Amino acid sequence: MTTNRNIKDALYEQVARVAKATASPKRLELIELLCQAPKTVEVLAREAEISVKLASAHLKELRAARLVENERQGKYIIYRLANEDVARFWVTIRLLAEDRLFELQDALRQLSEATHEWVGNGPAELLTKARKKEVVVIDVRPDNEYAAGHLPFARSMPLAELKSRIAELPKDKPIIAYCRGPFCLMSADAVKLLRSQGFEALQLREGVAEWEAEKA
Repeated sequence: MTTNRNIKDALYEQVARVAKATASPKRLELIELLCQAPKTVEVLAREAEISVKLASAHLKELRAARLVENERQGKYIIYRLANEDVARFWVTIRLLAEDRLFELQDALRQLSEATHEWVGNGPAELLTKARKKEVVVIDVRPDNEYAAGHLPFARSMPLAELKSRIAELPKDKPIIAYCRGPFCLMSADAVKLLRSQGFEALQLREGVAEWEAEKA
């Protein structure tokens, strides 16, 4: 009996390593950032608005739980997710939190009220409209994230370049902007800018990680 109990305790302890490694808001944010593309610790620190030292400490914990991997490329160390399951884990735990936590629901509701959100019947409908050129989908993340993976038929138009490239977009079709997911505000800023210039613009809450998780 004791042996069986020890085995069960050991099994749960191993699973708990993943839970412990992700029991930090900043580590979850780092996972979300790595869902977009591999990045250096310096880039991750800047995007998560923390010090390089703290980012390195968080990445060390994620690496110990086998959630991220790294490799040296010249003088830089590049971090990436261990596999696609880690991205799906992030989407799943976020959706669970959104379903169960009223506080998160309220925060997202307030965010949604401040934007103009695309409301459709899932990725298939948007894909069909983009394929038929009934809408224009723009990816407002940085170029390297678009290159690592993007939604079908999406144009790369980083938020930092949007104002100078706005003439490239048609005014006779809806513009659907997306970024890193529901917690990212770049697409909301893009929609605000486009609407101020007379475009019909909508925000897609989902990003690449959510798109891939829904397809799986």
